[in-house]
Amino acid sequence: MNILIVDDSADMRRMIRLVVKDLFDEVYECNDGAAALAAYREHRPDYVLMDIRMKEMDGLAATRLIKAAFPEAKIIIVTVCLGDDMREAARAAGASHYVVKDDLLELRHILIDRADDRTYQSKQADSLP
Repeated sequence: MNILIVDDSADMRRMIRLVVKDLFDEVYECNDGAAALAAYREHRPDYVLMDIRMKEMDGLAATRLIKAAFPEAKIIIVTVCLGDDMREAARAAGASHYVVKDDLLELRHILIDRADDRTYQSKQADSLP
């Protein structure tokens, strides 16, 4: 499995990478939403961890573009932005989860749960007659 981390802060990308790197075979990074679409197209990651506030293109716009081109994309918003209005905007853009950067342990749990679901589904498919 692989993952794309999209954040304009190199320090935050490094922190997120440390939290999740043992869960993935490949970790890709970019620093804005505009680059995220190209990176998604090139690498087709299993998950995208997307910040909201970035300079060239914000994460909500990037999420909408990625989901429009690749409906199967799994995008998790990872941000400092709090509030139900921002969570709803992320959901409307196509994000599957919303995690506050202060709680990267929650992000890790979400990814582990998703990987476990995928493994379970794969084992079920393998066991069909």
